Amino acid sequence: GRLWVMEYRQYPDIEGLKMVSRDIYLRSVYDKIPLPPPHGEKGRDRISIHEDTNGDGTFDSHKIFVDGLNLATSFEFGRGGVFVTNPPYLLFYADTNGDDLPDNEPTVLLEGFGLEDSHSVANSMRFGPDGWLYGAQGSTVSGKVRRYGSADEPVVSMGQLIWRYHPERNKYEIFAEGGGNTFGVEIDQFGRVFSGHNGGNTRGFHYVQGGYSQKGFGKHGQLSNPYTFGYFPYMKHHDVVRFTHTYVIYQDSALPEQYHGNLFGVEPLQGRVVRSEVSADGSTFATKDLGHPLTTTDTWFRPVDIKVGPDGAIYVADMYEQRIDHASHYQGRIDRKRGRVYRIAAKDQPEQRNAVDYGAIPTSDLIASVAHESPWHRSTALRVLADRRDRSAITRLTGIVGQAEGTVALNALWALNASGGFTPQFAEKILRNHPDSHVVSWTIRLATDELLTNPNVDPKPLLTAFVNLAQTTQSVHVRSQLACSARRISDASSAMLVIKELVTHGEDTNDPHVPLLIWWAIESFMEDDSETVVSTLLADESTWYLELVQTHLVDRMMKRLILSGKQKHLNTAAAMFDGAPDKSTSGKLMTAFEASLQGQSLAGLPEQLVAALKKAGGGSIKLQVRQGIAEAIESAIKQIADANVDAKLRIDLITVLGEVKSEQALPALKGLLANEPDNTVLQNTIGAIQSFEDSEIGTIAVQRLSAVSEDTRHSLQSLLASRPQWSIALAAAVKDERLAKDSVRLSTVRRMLLHDDADLTAVIDEVWKSVDGASTEEMRELTQKYTQILSENTGNPYDGRTLFAKHCGKCHQLFNTGGNVGPNLTAFKRDDIQRMLENIVNPSLEIREGYENFAVFTSDGRTLTGFIDDQDNRVVVMRGVDGQRTVVNRDDIEELAGISRSVMPEGILKTLNNDEIRNLFAYLRASQPLP
Repeated sequence: GRLWVMEYRQYPDIEGLKMVSRDIYLRSVYDKIPLPPPHGEKGRDRISIHEDTNGDGTFDSHKIFVDGLNLATSFEFGRGGVFVTNPPYLLFYADTNGDDLPDNEPTVLLEGFGLEDSHSVANSMRFGPDGWLYGAQGSTVSGKVRRYGSADEPVVSMGQLIWRYHPERNKYEIFAEGGGNTFGVEIDQFGRVFSGHNGGNTRGFHYVQGGYSQKGFGKHGQLSNPYTFGYFPYMKHHDVVRFTHTYVIYQDSALPEQYHGNLFGVEPLQGRVVRSEVSADGSTFATKDLGHPLTTTDTWFRPVDIKVGPDGAIYVADMYEQRIDHASHYQGRIDRKRGRVYRIAAKDQPEQRNAVDYGAIPTSDLIASVAHESPWHRSTALRVLADRRDRSAITRLTGIVGQAEGTVALNALWALNASGGFTPQFAEKILRNHPDSHVVSWTIRLATDELLTNPNVDPKPLLTAFVNLAQTTQSVHVRSQLACSARRISDASSAMLVIKELVTHGEDTNDPHVPLLIWWAIESFMEDDSETVVSTLLADESTWYLELVQTHLVDRMMKRLILSGKQKHLNTAAAMFDGAPDKSTSGKLMTAFEASLQGQSLAGLPEQLVAALKKAGGGSIKLQVRQGIAEAIESAIKQIADANVDAKLRIDLITVLGEVKSEQALPALKGLLANEPDNTVLQNTIGAIQSFEDSEIGTIAVQRLSAVSEDTRHSLQSLLASRPQWSIALAAAVKDERLAKDSVRLSTVRRMLLHDDADLTAVIDEVWKSVDGASTEEMRELTQKYTQILSENTGNPYDGRTLFAKHCGKCHQLFNTGGNVGPNLTAFKRDDIQRMLENIVNPSLEIREGYENFAVFTSDGRTLTGFIDDQDNRVVVMRGVDGQRTVVNRDDIEELAGISRSVMPEGILKTLNNDEIRNLFAYLRASQPLP
């Protein structure tokens, strides 16, 4: 019955850190990462303990468990101590003797929680009924979380989500993505996870395992999976002002019955507590306001957290501030002395419950307590059972689960799992015949999380039970969990057998969650095993006709395959076309196919897919050209030469005509190369005409070099370097001073030397002398120089964004904006200035896997350089530094060789002044998209 309080007194600034830059949403970049407490600068946060020793209703004893914390946000008891979120760390303070003092320095469990915005950091940690710690991450921070001090690949995230951590396995994972500014975690009596929202017209989000919810995409970044093709909205609600960022769903008996099952949420802007009804909306929920049980005329009342205590009363934490916007807080308008905690209890009938020291009572009493009327007492008993792992509890708990229903059976199931008694045989029995849908749902979840991950467990009986349940269950909640768990099954074939039964439930077609959960389960296997997904799920013609499949899956599956662009996925797409049972379904597939190609190259469509498309009706003119239909080719040639035709269609047709090497189209393509004014059309012409061996192409390309944009000049140089006779034309133009020597990139000259042509080499030696880059010592000196520049002042990330677009964005993506030539920098460790500088000054120092530079020598005399974008046993798809994709048949390749030098040019920073360098790095270090 003691009150433990996290005193958030360090907010909003982090002790010992210097802000390097800050955007308009007050997301900050700091000069360093703080050390974990008690090392480094000591903050003002602390955890305090308050006790009513004489039962008069007043807390008269006060002490400190730990202080010196630095932006600590939450804590939870368990495993012989206290877990504390102190971003960027998760800490554990052992207190084995229970004297309310840490035994020693904390164990640092995790590192990498983001610090950019102190009102969005990792927060609200609490144990779930499955023994995992659950917590929230807010909208304006990022995460690169891993075990402390390890070399593990971090779990990278951007923005709002629910995370979880397993203490025994020392494992962190994202439970569900999306939401508002996620600051609060509620878990109801059935183990369902909720959090609030910092926007209006809702009370928050219902999170399911592996789900993706809406977020502020422009401000907080996209979902981590680009193939979600949808997301969950917030829970339905009538129009209300913002916001309710956290709440409890009241399930105790201390308040009158009309309050049971109601949502009680804090409204810090309005200074009140709201009460809402929670009702079913298919497999999720909707809410409706019923009133405000706590209001005040004190305009400084700012409720920010809410809990239900062991007495069944509701406790409300009041931050007590004149204003509750973080802009004011960053300006120093903070009151650190008058925070309060209020208690909401039944009127005139305060609930009296005897205090229980759960750590001291025998296991038999703990088992009885899992059926307590109070959720607080049930969860505390469950936590202590998990701490003890007492196997003597297994027999009794097994009997309770089998004989009871409702929350008694469910809590006994959780306790059984906590005690080590959740076995495959027990799970199979529950899945076969238990009448309670919540018990069955949680058995599915625990079986997937705890048993199917165990290499010593035979998965077949459990998977068979999953399939049978998917076929027969009448519970939408069970079907929802089966869909969630299917994506965690290790092999595609077994998972698809479950999904194949779930899609037969047409009643779920309009459910807010289930269709997307089914799609996300399917999608999780598409990258590595799309062939098995399609051949298993769609083996029977009858499955194609199911309402859920036709409405939600056919188009998404095709879209996923085509957007990937990989040869194996294109072949699977062909299999889908071949398997389509009727013209209507073929039409849906074709619509999805062509829609997915918008903005994409048609490079390298395999013959199997071309044949399938022809069989399905041929599709658009682009596809007909690829199939060699004479009328389509003639029409395409006319259209590419017509400036009045839509530029996008012209580009697509130019690309296809180049790939099929239509000799009929060569005169038109040379005309475009010589005269086309549209820069984008011209660049695509350059890529298409490369496949033709014609000496006049080199002459035309050289003539155009002096009158085009920088981007197009690079593409023309790439074209000229691809064949020896064209390279000679370029070198001769420089030698004759028709072109300036410094207008030709050294990377282009190095590529021309790969032709091993004596005449060409002689001209290059005469004109360029040396094509080597800077020495190692010169690069080291430059790195030191730029490090000093960055330390002298802060930068403006908004100006840096413009510089990035000009100098980096043509090749690299950052926050889903930019080119697709080099590595996507979003997940790169951009807070390490030294490493970034070293890689920019010397791009060949650390070439990331998948971006190695290769040279392809073809039988028709071309030399192509770039990355291997894709390949199979038929073709190799090269992507050059200009972003152009070139498909080369393996039969035409004489040699494929690796090149140790990066395609990224050296000397980018030499073109910038000191302020521009600082601005560029301020943007590079931003953790989320700028508004």
